[in-house]
Formats: sequence, C-alpha cells, structure tokens
Amino acid sequence: MPNIVDLSGKPFHFIGIGGIGMSALAYVLAKRQLPVSGSDLRSSHITERLQSVGAHFFQEQKATNLEFFHRKSKSVYPELSARTVGVSQSLEVGEECLKSQAIGTEKISSDLPQVICSTAINPFNLEYKAAVEKGYPIFHRSDLLAALIEDYQSIGVAGTHGKTTTSSLIGYLLLKAGLDPTIVVGGEVDAWDGNARLGKGSYLVAEADESDGSLVKLAPKIGIVTNIELDHPDRYENLDQVVEIFQIFAQRCQILIGSIDCETVRSQIKPNITYSLHREAGANYCVDKVKYEADGTTATIWEGEQVLGELQVKLLGKHNLSNALAAVALGRYIGLDFETIAGGIATFGGAKRRFEVKGYANGITFVDDYAHHPSEIEVTLAAARLQVPSNGRVIAIFQPHRYSRTLTFIQEFSQSFSNADVVVLTDIYSAGEPNQGQITGEQLRDAISAHHTRVYYQPTLDSVAKVLTEILAPGDLAIFLGAGNLNLMIPQVMEFYQMNQNVAP
Repeated sequence: MPNIVDLSGKPFHFIGIGGIGMSALAYVLAKRQLPVSGSDLRSSHITERLQSVGAHFFQEQKATNLEFFHRKSKSVYPELSARTVGVSQSLEVGEECLKSQAIGTEKISSDLPQVICSTAINPFNLEYKAAVEKGYPIFHRSDLLAALIEDYQSIGVAGTHGKTTTSSLIGYLLLKAGLDPTIVVGGEVDAWDGNARLGKGSYLVAEADESDGSLVKLAPKIGIVTNIELDHPDRYENLDQVVEIFQIFAQRCQILIGSIDCETVRSQIKPNITYSLHREAGANYCVDKVKYEADGTTATIWEGEQVLGELQVKLLGKHNLSNALAAVALGRYIGLDFETIAGGIATFGGAKRRFEVKGYANGITFVDDYAHHPSEIEVTLAAARLQVPSNGRVIAIFQPHRYSRTLTFIQEFSQSFSNADVVVLTDIYSAGEPNQGQITGEQLRDAISAHHTRVYYQPTLDSVAKVLTEILAPGDLAIFLGAGNLNLMIPQVMEFYQMNQNVAP
C-alpha cells in the first residue's frame, strides 16, 4: 500500500517517543502545530523538550494511551492542534510495524491518531497490539520521514559511517547561510538544542538510515552517500544485500553526491557528483595541502581544476574532512559561494557523542564517542592520537554493541585499536538482541590481546569504572567508545579525579 501519512491535521501517537530518531520526527510535527502524543518507559531531557513544544507524554506504555485524542471533544481540537505529540524512547520497532502501513485508514475517524513505531517495537507491545486490534493507521518511522521528505526540497544523508555528522554539518551550513532549513538527524546539536529543528525555508536535511532496510522508502531531491560497509549483520547476510539497499536509494534520488574514496560507492553506486580526499582520484571535489592537527584540519579545496580556497574544519581526523567535503559539494550544488560554505563549516562544533569532550579532571581529558564499528573505532582513535602530546596516552574504553556485530567483526575489532595505548573492554551490550552463546567479551579480549599488549577486560560498568580510577594519569585522553550505555559512567570517573587531584597510577 502506498505511503498515505496524513500531515494535514490528524493527530499522531508515537510508541517509543523518547528515541533519538522518533523524537526528532515528533518534534517537527509538534512545531508544525500538529497534535502529537507518545509514550516511553522513562522520561528524559528529550521527552521534556517534546513536552515544552506541546507534545503529550505518557511515561508508560499501555493500550489506553491511544485514546488520548479520542477522549478530546472536537471543540478542543484547535487547542490540541497547537500541541505536539511526545515521542517515546528509542525502542526499535519490530518487523510487524515495518510492514504495517495505514491499516484500515478509511475506517478511522479524524480524532484517532496515526500510530508511529520504529523497528524495535515488538508485536507484543500493548499499544501496538491495541492499535492493530482497533484498526488504527500504523506507520513505520520511515514512512513518516518519507512523507516529510516529499514536502520539502530534501537532502537525505546516507552511509554506513558519518551520517549524523554530515547531516548535522549540512544543516548547520544551510542555517548559517540564511536558508532556515528543517533538520532531522540522529544526534543532538547545540546549534539547535537537540536533534531536530523546524525552519521556514524550503530545505529539509535528514539522516537516512539503512539499518532496518527502510532506506528504500526515501526519495530525497538530493542524496548523499558517505560510504558503504556491512554494519548490521543481524539484518544483512553480506555486503551485497547492503549495496542493493543503497542502489535503490540512489535510484530514487534526483541527484546523488558520493565519496569515491569508498570503492563500493565508486563502483556500485556511481554518484552524479563525487568527492575524494585524493587529487588523483578525479573527483569533482577534492583536497590537497592537508594539515591534520590537534585543534582541527585545514585543506585546500578543489572544484574540478579550480581552487576554491582554504577550508578549516574544527572536527578532527580525515573522516571528518571527508564529511566536510560532502558539505562543500552539496553547498556548491545548491548555489552557495565558497566563502559562505567555508565560513559555516569553520564554526561547526559537531554533534553530541561524536568525539564530544565531556570535561577535564586531574589533567585527564574525557571524551564520549558513538563509534561501535571497527572502521569507526580506527579513525576515531587516530583522531584521538592527534589530541595527546608525545608523552600522553590514549586510553580506549570500549563497550561492544550487539552479539551479531561482535561475532561478525571480531578479527576487524582485534586490529582497530592500534592508536590506543591501553584498551579497557567491558561486556557486550545486547541492544535487545538474544544471546546465542556464540561470542563473549572474554573472546573479544583475547582477539584484541593478540595485537595489543595492554588490554583489560571487566564485565560490568562498575568494574570498568574501578579500573579507570586506578590506571588514568595526567596527560591521558580517556575515550569512551560504543553505542550503548557506557557513557553513563563518565561523570562518576570524572568526579573521582576531581576529588582526588594529583592521582597517578
């Protein structure tokens, strides 16, 4: 059935409204003065932000939540239409929700909500079951994003790595250029105080996710593909299946911008506009005279055979220069002059959990990063190495994310910590995935130890925190890596060193 999400005024209810992807969509709807409600198992600063723009939030998930709008008389709808629905936590909707589209829409009265779920919501969720039983229109998160994309001059940023940073950077660039974009990304950015903003301009910048296969639903005017690797072995059996998803996405874009430094993008996707970190690659946009330094990167930017000028990027490492080059290509395609582009990029400070410096204590720098794939860890630690003096240490604290990813990439993980002086490893974060007993944290430790001399394995977050209070020293950069809950311990460890100055192992 075709996507028939109704953005004309019917209410929305989000099952799992507090999640990073769901909440961004709920925020935009609420700011568009659409009635929004949503549930989650816990409140957070994200749900509080949604409530501040009018979303109604339920801190529990039960069937009666769906009756919120039904209980309101039509006389109060003018008031409700100025409210936004609250989005729940980042539960990922199950396959049932991904397949469900507009169930019984023609039978639903206008005061019943369109139900939005993500791939993590399972069919036994009480709200989801009630929505199915009562014939509510049910949509996957990607259906709503696809509907919003159709409403704008849209820019969809896809890729295995770098989506959040690149989409955030492009959104920031358009904002600084005075184009007042609408932005929906998978990370929080200080420039708009969250993971979404509603603008009055014609552009929408959206992060386009391949993890659940829903990328094929999106048809932005301009697509960007940063790179393609296998990252979700729970969903895809091999790289060929991932490539197929990206090929469909590419065909649905009017113009595709892509990095030909990724061989798979170069050979399998064949973008209309290309970029590369290597002059000899023959890309439309490339760089030379690159300087990677502790406070950022500078490079000369080429457009074909013409030098555009020098670009300064606050974000560290070659991967972030590549992300910035994607923004240059996009900016030039929509008609921005290089001075405007360079000025915007130079002041972008990044998204949260992307090499986010959390603070300093006892001469130790504490950094939070979302890297959870071997390729991401490798480039992130290379960037971390730029930050420490010759006598300083990079301490990598890693929480593996998902059993399937750890098992599939155990050899790649074993070699991705070469830029760390010390590796501290904790148990595998399941992300709701069942443990088949095929891989353990100890096995990953043994694999890393084959290539690294100092590896500590501590199964719990508490035991990791204890080890960190014993081994960190002034001059260290402690970087917490992973997509799970490892970063929750950072304040605890920082507090220890704030209270115990001049502590050294």
